[in-house]
Formats: sequence, structure tokens, C-alpha cells
Amino acid sequence: MIPYGRQTVDDDDINAVVEVLRGAWLTTGPNVELFERSVAAAAGTKHAVAVSNGTAALHCAMHALRVGPGDEVIVPAVTFVATANAAVFEGATPVFADVETDTLTIDVASVASRITSRTKAIVAVDYAGQPCAWDELNALAAAHGLPLVADGCHAIGASYKDKPVGSLAAMTAFSFHPVKHVTTGEGGAITTDDDELASRLRLFRAHGIATDHRTREQRGTFHYEMVELGFNYRICDIQCALGVSQLKKLAPWVERRRAIAARYREALATIDGLELLRDRPEAKNAYHLFVVKLPAGADRAGVHRNLREAGIAANVHYMPVHLHPFYRDRFGTQPGLCPVAEREWQRILSIPMYPALTDSDVDFVVNALKTALR
Repeated sequence: MIPYGRQTVDDDDINAVVEVLRGAWLTTGPNVELFERSVAAAAGTKHAVAVSNGTAALHCAMHALRVGPGDEVIVPAVTFVATANAAVFEGATPVFADVETDTLTIDVASVASRITSRTKAIVAVDYAGQPCAWDELNALAAAHGLPLVADGCHAIGASYKDKPVGSLAAMTAFSFHPVKHVTTGEGGAITTDDDELASRLRLFRAHGIATDHRTREQRGTFHYEMVELGFNYRICDIQCALGVSQLKKLAPWVERRRAIAARYREALATIDGLELLRDRPEAKNAYHLFVVKLPAGADRAGVHRNLREAGIAANVHYMPVHLHPFYRDRFGTQPGLCPVAEREWQRILSIPMYPALTDSDVDFVVNALKTALR
């Protein structure tokens, strides 16, 4: 079975993990700091705060902004549920903005129409690895005095006007799940240039305790104080050693993803009615996903089933968040709220995209898709 995405792990990665297992620190040790420096370098930021997963990264970002009950946080309708859930975790109300038809990234005009006196933050998602319209989003956020958060969980290695994803908003959340560009097994990080935000993020990820075990060990003290309520969102040295090794290969892996995307684009251009997402000319897509829009009237469930029978595990990313039962029951969201998202998601299908795909694998997927559509 060819999956829609998967990790690539080599001997260097394995050796890095084994070295940590043979050492003294399995968690809160030196590899966490090394990984954070590596992520910050990739993102072009002063700080990176490593956490247990991408959802934790988003939650930490909401907490650092002091989002709370009575606040609204604008999020795109087309994203993984964690983007909206992070606001709910802090007691806020997610407000869903529609997306652009041709990129499925958040629509700036829709965001503008959702801003109210209760809006506390805007979260934009670099969907499938494609950077959003960041100049327009930053201008809108600045005009209203609102912080802008990037959900970059799909997009490490991407850039917008030659600036890396991670440096385009007040904070950027990353995920290092196995289907992402680099993996730590599970893991995440938040990047920022803001010293105060970084301090809040580090505090929140460790129970609200001001010092960790390694810091106390270095100072020769046992004393610690919990100064606010936090979570255990720490990541361990085993994961971070893997992450440091993986990040060294980020650039060639992203280039391979772009080459695969180019091969897909050329081969799929001949299918009547099939549409592909548009790449912004001012951005460089990192292609976490390769999303196709099936021809109007196509039986997506049937196409998906036929691909599975051919040995290809396609997927759908995503059902609009406001249509999920939890959001309909808790917040009263209904169909019609984001018409573009609701229309387009019914056509989309994610086909395999990861660096280990060979050209013959790509050709096999293309031919199987053509057969499934026929």
C-alpha cells in the first residue's frame, strides 16, 4: 500500500537516537535545546519552543496570547480540528472564516468581515504547505491591533517572498508528526521573535513551573515554584535527537516534494475537469500534501475505494471544522457559514506525497487515478 504520507528514517537518525539512549539525559536535557536552536534556524527566528505535538504548540500559542472566555479567535474553516480546538481549550469561541477557492488558504476578505470587538487573535493555516497571503493578513491584523498566529504545521521549509514560514507571524506552530516534512515521532514547536511570548510558552509547557530539572541540576538546587497553571507539554531528548538529525535533510526533502508535485502537475493536466490548487507566485510551496479537486459530479467515495483496491491510500484534508458535530452542538455552527469551504471540500482528495516516492510510484498513482475516474 502506498500511503498518502510517511516518514523517512535512515541510519543517521537511528544512530542519533541510540546515542541519547546510551547517555544520561532522556528528557529536559541538552538535545531539547539543540533541537530548538535547529528549528529556530530553519524558521529564521530568535526563539523556538519545543513541545509534545502540534496541537500542544497551538494551545501554547493561545495561552501565551492570554486568550480566554469571552474572546473570539478567527480560524479557517478548512484545517485540522486542532487549529480551532486550541482556542476552545482556553475558553474562547472560534470564528470560522472562509477560504480561497483556488488555494484553500484563509480568505483575507472573509477574515475582515469576521472581526468584532471580541476578536482576540487571527490564526491562518498554510494549508498543504502553501503559504497564505501573509502581507495582506499582517496588514489587516495591524490595522485592528490583533496578533496573528501561523499554523505552519504543514509548511516547514516553505517561504513567502523569500522569508521562511516560521517568521511571518507573531508566533508559528509546527508539527513533527510522521507524515510531516521532518518527524520526531510526535512533537511540535512554536517559533517567535518575542522574548515575552517565548517565556510564557516555556512556562506553560512545563506545568507553569519556572525551572526544569536540568536547570535545577546545573544550579545545584532542589527548589522550584509553580507560578501559574500549565500543562505537561514537554518533549524528550530521544525525540529531539531524531528531530535534529531529520532537520539536516529538510532542504533536499522539500526539493524532492516539489519535483514530485511538478511531475503530478504535468501528468494530471490532461484529465478533463480535474483541478489542482494554485501556487502563489510570491511563495514557495513545501507540499506537505498534494490535493486534487475531482471533476464535478465524480463519485469521490468510489474513486477513493478504487485507489485503495489498486494499493494507494488516498485521503481527504479536510471536512470543514464547523460542520463537525462538536462545533454544531457547542457553538451552533451550520452549513452555509463558509460556502466556498463547504463546496470545495466535497471534491478534494489527497494523493501520495512524501520524498521516498519514486518517479515510477508517481506514474503509478497518476494512472490509477485516471482509471478510477473512468
